[in-house]
Amino acid sequence: MFKSVKTFVLLAGLSGLMLAVGSYFGGQSGLTIALVLALAMNVGSYWFSDKLAIRMARAEPADPTSYPWYHQMVGDLAARAGQPLPRLFVSPSPQPNAFATGRNPTHAAVCVNQGLIDILDREEMEGVLAHELSHVYNRDILIGSVAATLATAITFMARFGLFFGGGGRDREGGGLGGGILTIFLAPIAAMLIQFAVTRSRETQADTSGAELTGKPMALASALQKLEAGGKARARLGGTPAEASSAFQSLYISAPFGGLGSMGGLFRTHPKTEDRVANLRDIARRMGQLG
Repeated sequence: MFKSVKTFVLLAGLSGLMLAVGSYFGGQSGLTIALVLALAMNVGSYWFSDKLAIRMARAEPADPTSYPWYHQMVGDLAARAGQPLPRLFVSPSPQPNAFATGRNPTHAAVCVNQGLIDILDREEMEGVLAHELSHVYNRDILIGSVAATLATAITFMARFGLFFGGGGRDREGGGLGGGILTIFLAPIAAMLIQFAVTRSRETQADTSGAELTGKPMALASALQKLEAGGKARARLGGTPAEASSAFQSLYISAPFGGLGSMGGLFRTHPKTEDRVANLRDIARRMGQLG
């Protein structure tokens, strides 16, 4: 419940920032124009994100005869959750990672990398798949799209203000400095809040996935292997999806071990040690740890 409230507060913060910036630079008309442009960009992304992500991951449909365990495992988890079976894909990437996409459970897809298959045992793989299915069941693709729409609108409005000024406000006494700060700081603030939303949803998916399998420590073990494996392989064999900032937040773990992160505020994923600590707390509540 707390994690859902946190996501709501973050989205409300993005909305408030958008209203403030829109009012500062263009009043109601500026706000409307920016929101329409942002919606046009992100609605299409939301509607077709599954096809685009699968293509950029260079993934192929998982043949049931070649991956019977994959189909059985996801089928069991989906049945346990009372949800339809998603489409299943395998990416040739040697990076140990996985992602889920799709606007709802009926139009969902799960993709695992070959590098993930190579290093996880059965229970760890089940934990990862339950995490990815939880993203679909929790409507995280929709939530991420809303956050992206708001952040894009804020960026549009700030750029509009950079070229066309703040509707006269920046020419009032002392207003110029505030206008410049708004132009450059508003997009950064929007990006920080958007990253916070994605981190919140990752933690929620960890919790939901652990509850679905009843094995939180299996997912904790998988996350530790994913981070170590990603760093060890650096950028070896990464697909366009893993290299693109637009798709990195889809993955269960930051691609390439999160190399190049600019600090906690700019992370697309929570720190692995924090995620493991959360899963340990869940295991204690389940009576699996002292």
